[in-house]
Order: sequence, then structure tokens, then C-alpha cells
Amino acid sequence: MPDEETKWDEYYQKTQGRAPRQLLLDGLEKFPTGESLHAIDLGCGDGTETIELFSRGWHVLAVDRAEVAIKRLTGKIPQEAQSRLKTEVAKFEEITLPQTDLIYASFSIPFCHPSHFLELWEKITNALSSGGRFAGQFFGVRDSWANQPDMTFHTEEQVRTLFAGFEIEYFHEEDEDGQSASGLKHWHVFTVIARKV
Repeated sequence: MPDEETKWDEYYQKTQGRAPRQLLLDGLEKFPTGESLHAIDLGCGDGTETIELFSRGWHVLAVDRAEVAIKRLTGKIPQEAQSRLKTEVAKFEEITLPQTDLIYASFSIPFCHPSHFLELWEKITNALSSGGRFAGQFFGVRDSWANQPDMTFHTEEQVRTLFAGFEIEYFHEEDEDGQSASGLKHWHVFTVIARKV
């Protein structure tokens, strides 16, 4: 049976060459251009979104629990841009987050163990500067994976409660069958962009 690093490497191979996710592009549109801003890419994966942030002049802390993800990312960053990148191989319960303007968490934080999720969320909210934004997804209770005890799932009410102290700028619920890298599944996902007030 393949180990976790091998499984993630196989996933990145299946998804390599994809475009940056629309969620990131929509979130970036809400920031002024021409400023030196900082982002944290939580669960950076193969680095597609980190590369997009780099192309727009952002400084990025890229975090992933899979070492193979960080290796793939650093191999794509031009030498002259390396000073704008920091990386960390760590589980979510282990991380320390610096102050930042954007936390991007695409399909990543549901993989935090439920016993550590509220601690992680506190780290996220504390790290965001006033006017900073969170852009990411939460898995809902009707998702195919909702029987996984080491993952975190939310109702809509629970997700909205997390954003006390935020202005929700975008909120979308997906509750339908669709494809994943491993095949057909039922997706129940809340996608959120929110500004810390």
C-alpha cells in the first residue's frame, strides 16, 4: 500500500498543468494592485496558486504536510524570486502563522483533524490583518467523505458562525455529484471569501 507521500505525488501528477483556481483569482481581484502584499497558501499542493501569487508580486508562505509538495513548488520558483517565498512542511496543528493579508486554503483545511480544527481556525483569524481576507473551502456534512473521522465537516450554520468578525464577500454551497482525482463522488462544499473587519 503506497505511503502518504506517494499518494500525494500521484495526485499532483494527475492534476499537473491545471490553471489557478477561480477562487484565488476572484479573491485577488479584491486587493489593490501595485502593493507589496503577503499571502499564506495553506495546503499549497503542487504550488499552482503560489506561482500565480508570485506572478503578481506577492510574498508567500507555502505550507503543506507533504514534503513532495514543497519540493515540487520550490523547483518551479525562479532563483531571483526565491526571496519572496517561505515554505513549511507541517501538519495544520503544528503550524505558526505570521501576520498576513490573505490566507488561501483551497480544499485543504477540511483535512485538519476535528480535535484541532478550532485551534487552527483561531490561528487563521489571528494571523489575518484588519482588512485581510480568507479564501477557501469547507466540506459539508453530506459530502461522500463525511464518514472520515480524521477530517472536519460543517453545516452551513457552523461555517457562517466561524466568520463572526468578518464581512462575507462570497458564499457558495455546492451539493452535487462530481469528479475528483480518484473518481466520482458527492461533493458538499462551502466556498467562502471573507474580509476581516
